[in-house]
Amino acid sequence: MAKTLFYFLFGLIVVAVLSMSSCKKPLSFSKGNLSFSADTVVFDTVFTTIGSTTQRFKLYNNDNRPIVLEQIELVGGANSPFRINFDGLTGTNFADIEMEANDSLYVFVEVTLDPNNVTNPMIIEDRIRFRTNGVDQYVELVAWGQDAYFHYSYISAGIFDLNEGTWANDKPHVIYGAAVVDSSKTLTIPAGTDIYLHKNALLYVYKGALNIEGTFGNEVTFQGDRLESYYDDVSGQYYGIYFQEALSSTINHAIIRNGTSGIHLYSEDNTNTDYTLTITNTEIYNNASYGLFLYSGARVKAENCVIAKNGIHALIVLEGGDFNFNNCHLLGYGNGDNTGAAVGISNYFVDQLNSVTNIGSINEGTISNSIIYGNLEQEIVLDTIADIAVTLNFDMRDNHIRSEVIPTDPFFIDNTFNEQPLFYNSDESNFRVWWSNASPIVNAANPVTATLTSIEDLPRDAQPDKGAYEFQ
Repeated sequence: MAKTLFYFLFGLIVVAVLSMSSCKKPLSFSKGNLSFSADTVVFDTVFTTIGSTTQRFKLYNNDNRPIVLEQIELVGGANSPFRINFDGLTGTNFADIEMEANDSLYVFVEVTLDPNNVTNPMIIEDRIRFRTNGVDQYVELVAWGQDAYFHYSYISAGIFDLNEGTWANDKPHVIYGAAVVDSSKTLTIPAGTDIYLHKNALLYVYKGALNIEGTFGNEVTFQGDRLESYYDDVSGQYYGIYFQEALSSTINHAIIRNGTSGIHLYSEDNTNTDYTLTITNTEIYNNASYGLFLYSGARVKAENCVIAKNGIHALIVLEGGDFNFNNCHLLGYGNGDNTGAAVGISNYFVDQLNSVTNIGSINEGTISNSIIYGNLEQEIVLDTIADIAVTLNFDMRDNHIRSEVIPTDPFFIDNTFNEQPLFYNSDESNFRVWWSNASPIVNAANPVTATLTSIEDLPRDAQPDKGAYEFQ
């Protein structure tokens, strides 16, 4: 009897245990994602020797249920100069970590760089990938990795890097966001200064003045901040130099390459008695959209400049503005999807948003002793609207032009058309002449109006050449 009672009671216990087990609900995890205290971690220390610094940020689970971090990965892996520490763990890849409901965790990031290693990009970048519920989220890591002068603006946050006086040229200058020349201020950039701009960055001249004072062989250079050889010919790495209602400015012996719009001139300060910008002996090439963008009344004078191989136009004039180009190469040869004529000139702009057509004057529209050429059949396009309130005053003379339709306008005077200039190698951006006896641009400029020296500071012959160079 006792034995039977024992088995009966034992059976009841087993049934109760199994019943409680079967009633227990499985643990429910969040189907959401994380949030972060920062989307970018910036190391803004200038490293002059091998150094290390630490930053931190927080990640949050704002759900009332726990969440599974399926993977946390330092994308650059073991070769990354960054190191991360997550929840006390150091490494480059973590998996299947549970995070409690309404909890937060710190992530610590360190970086060790040799800033004097010239093979490093000016800006070192990596990212941390967080995967939850099949969704990837990223925190960007950015470190300035070379001894340089750094300029950074975050305009939306009201942070402005303001510049005036003269930049030193003993170290490179790196622009992150924008370097600003503000109203009534003047910035001078001396010969030999190297300027590197991060993605979308610009040198922004707002109602101030900029004077770039390069010399032949010691030019002032503008390019992207990625120094690996892969980026040598990648356009669109930054925006460019932007002048808005600027005071009279000058650029001499500069090289501006691989941006989006090399030089953008917007409007004119009404106190100027001279050109908004006088640009001489300068190369502007391989920009994603335009070499020089003249908009809404700005004025530019250019001599001995090579503007070539830009994505859409070498020169675009939109909604009016004045220009005077002499002994310049205004060339196409771009390879963008929207490649247009080397020179596109219009005195109007259609504002699609407000259904308004804005029309401006071109009081001076002069191109002389220059080469307007490229791969297209038509490398100069004029599209203008006449209006009683505006002026159109063009003078195109002594140029060498590629144009499928020979212009009959009276302001096209003594130009030559459609003969190959015989450039040395347009694919490699060498636009000097390789065979002087056969080239139509040699000894073909007007000796009265041609510049006295070339882009290479060589004296012009008694019978000078068209374009920026002088064949010797």
